[in-house]
Amino acid sequence: MAEPTRWRAGSVRTRVMLAATAVAALALAIAAAALIAVLRTALVHDIDQVAELRAAAIVAGPASGRLASPLPADDDEEIQVLDRSGQVVAASANLLGRPPIAAVPAGTQPPPRTIRDPRGGTGQYRLVTVRVGGPEEVTVHVATSLKFADDTVVVVRTSLFVGAPLLLALVAWLTWLSVGRALRPVEQIRAQVADISSRDLGRRVAVPRSGDEIARLATTMNAMLDRLQAAAERQRRFVADASHELQTPLAAARTDLEVSLAHPQAGSWPDTARDLLAQNQRMQRLVADLLFIARGESGTARAAPVPVDLHEVVLDEVRRLPGVDGLRVDTAGVRLAFVAGRAEDLARAVRNLLDNAVRHAASRVEVAVTTGDGLVILTVHDDGPGVPVPDRTRVFDRFTRLDRARSRSTGGTGLGLAIVKDIVEGHHGHVHIADGAAGARFVVTLPAD
Repeated sequence: MAEPTRWRAGSVRTRVMLAATAVAALALAIAAAALIAVLRTALVHDIDQVAELRAAAIVAGPASGRLASPLPADDDEEIQVLDRSGQVVAASANLLGRPPIAAVPAGTQPPPRTIRDPRGGTGQYRLVTVRVGGPEEVTVHVATSLKFADDTVVVVRTSLFVGAPLLLALVAWLTWLSVGRALRPVEQIRAQVADISSRDLGRRVAVPRSGDEIARLATTMNAMLDRLQAAAERQRRFVADASHELQTPLAAARTDLEVSLAHPQAGSWPDTARDLLAQNQRMQRLVADLLFIARGESGTARAAPVPVDLHEVVLDEVRRLPGVDGLRVDTAGVRLAFVAGRAEDLARAVRNLLDNAVRHAASRVEVAVTTGDGLVILTVHDDGPGVPVPDRTRVFDRFTRLDRARSRSTGGTGLGLAIVKDIVEGHHGHVHIADGAAGARFVVTLPAD
């Protein structure tokens, strides 16, 4: 059973919760600041409009010869009427006997503005000035206290300060629950994978039916387990086959030595030495092949590819072949051709193909190197028994022998063609057995340099 996800500072669940809460806090702070700014602007705008209406009602009095004194005003209003010379001719009760609130240059109409309390207080007022022209030109000042607007903003700000932490706590809690529910299948997959040991690679994790990213993760995890299981099985088979192959020459060498020691007068020590040398050489070839494969699978860095003359590589390997009575190696079809690769590896691949052909040929081996369509084609054809069509893919597997007894007697390890395939595919090429005349026709295709 999967262990429930708890609070951990570095867990994905915690990081997502903190990130979501931080984003919500930032968004809430921006929204709150914008709300307060818009609210105060709207309240001040409303105050300006009411003041303009009050001023318009007052200036209608002088135009008709009726101007009350003191002027009627609310508790949060202060009103003055000035004549053409700037003298106060009427005022609200709270400004009687006081100088003008503000001087207005002749011919101007100032916009609404914020001022200090005209009576010397500490509050702020919104001053709206309306000028009426004509013979009886007058200027009306209407100052309205901003206390209501400020108090409203304070109430809203306080509500936000109290409600925001509660909202953020709700966001954090909902995020914690949501992410925990979303990650629960991931935790189950983790627990199942952790419970799978190297001895039990046949188990698989359950794939949710949701079809989402977690389901794809489970599918990918199962595919990885398939590859691991296949690799482990290949490794076990490889170790078993290698052990068996090494056991055969060791057993033969031990038998030769035991017989020679048991019958020292009847045996021939030079013959025994030759047999032991042959077995030693076979083990040496097998160990060399195993080391080559191990280096390739370990990911060891190899030399960078360089232009390699495949024509010269093939001729060098043909000259290296030991003489075999009644066997002819024809190189008339070898042409000049360059490929990008590692000369040592390509030489090993050619050597393995030639050794395989010589081992099975009846009387003739033909080697050709041709070019065309940006490719270099190496062909090694022997007139031996050939390879049955069903076995033409399997023959490139490791330790595969179609005639095990004959291969052992002639020194084959069962790794030569597998190494050829690894080298060719490592050079972005392809190797296969083609149809043709009697015998086996191995064809290697490589990109031309």
